[in-house]
Amino acid sequence: MKTTLANRQSTASYSPLPIDQLFLGCLAQNPRTQRELFDRLYPKMLGICLRYMKNSAAAEDVLLVAFRKVFDRIGQFRQTGSFLGWIRRIVVNECLMALEKEAHWKNQTDLDKINSPANQAGPEDPLHWEDLLKTMQLLPMGYRRVFELFVLEGLSHEEIGKRLCISENTSKSQLSRARVQLQRLLQLGPRQN
Repeated sequence: MKTTLANRQSTASYSPLPIDQLFLGCLAQNPRTQRELFDRLYPKMLGICLRYMKNSAAAEDVLLVAFRKVFDRIGQFRQTGSFLGWIRRIVVNECLMALEKEAHWKNQTDLDKINSPANQAGPEDPLHWEDLLKTMQLLPMGYRRVFELFVLEGLSHEEIGKRLCISENTSKSQLSRARVQLQRLLQLGPRQN
């Protein structure tokens, strides 16, 4: 295609639609709007998935399933809250369901049997985000889920209880135990394992 002044002006003046306005195009099953929504939210939603899943391939798989659900169930969005918040909830729920399926297929590994380095930082080095995420993967699944939902997603114990089908007090105790165990794992580091 020949580049003309009109083409350059039309692409230069393009400004992306706000996320909430993309909803209407997605509701109409417009493939371009769906692609734009996917492209714009993919990095942010992948970051959420990476917090829950053990590896990037699993996180990407879960994210693709989540976006499929977003596009299939777009008509269920009630427009009472944020469209982005609705999508984020689907992504988090999809991560939790994937972890639930994984738990049914294999037994939880005892912490003593795990032989991977938990923290690469020395006592004088600052803790890196990646190290914290890797160390969180060493927590038992129940502790890790409550910790992620409370600390990373900002949910209350009541909301966590409803989402995971546990009592509010169970959520509180698992969070407390997760924090203690996480601190212990971070202090041990790879040299003392």
